[in-house]
Amino acid sequence: MATAPLQDPRLTVWFDGACPLCLREIALMRRLDRRGAIQFLDVTDGDTSCPIDRAALLTRFHARENGQLLSGAAAFAAMWRAIPILRPFGLLARAPWALKILEALYVRFLRVRPRLQALAAGRRP
Repeated sequence: MATAPLQDPRLTVWFDGACPLCLREIALMRRLDRRGAIQFLDVTDGDTSCPIDRAALLTRFHARENGQLLSGAAAFAAMWRAIPILRPFGLLARAPWALKILEALYVRFLRVRPRLQALAAGRRP
C-alpha cells in the first residue's frame, strides 16, 4: 500500500530546542495544532535548515507563512492563525495597530526572557 507524500505545511516555525521555556511553549502549540498545519523545526538540531543565520533565529521567534519570513510578534500571530482556537487573535494581529502593540510587548518580553528561561529550567535567575 503506497503512502501519500508528505505535504509541506503552510507554516513553518523555528524554535530553540535548548530553551526550556521554548520547549514548553512549543509543546503546547503542538497539542493545539491538531490539524498538523505547522511544521516545528528545532534550530539547535544541526540537521535543520535555516533561512537565516542560526544566531538570528535564536534571538527572536521566526516563522514562514506563505513563503514570507516573519519575526517577533508577526511570527507569533502567524502561528496563532494556524491554530483554530487561537485564530481570532492571529487575525486581530493583522491590524497594524494591534501588531505594533504586540511587537512592543514582545520586545519587553525579550528583556525578561533570560530570567524566565532560568526559572523554567529550575535555576535561580
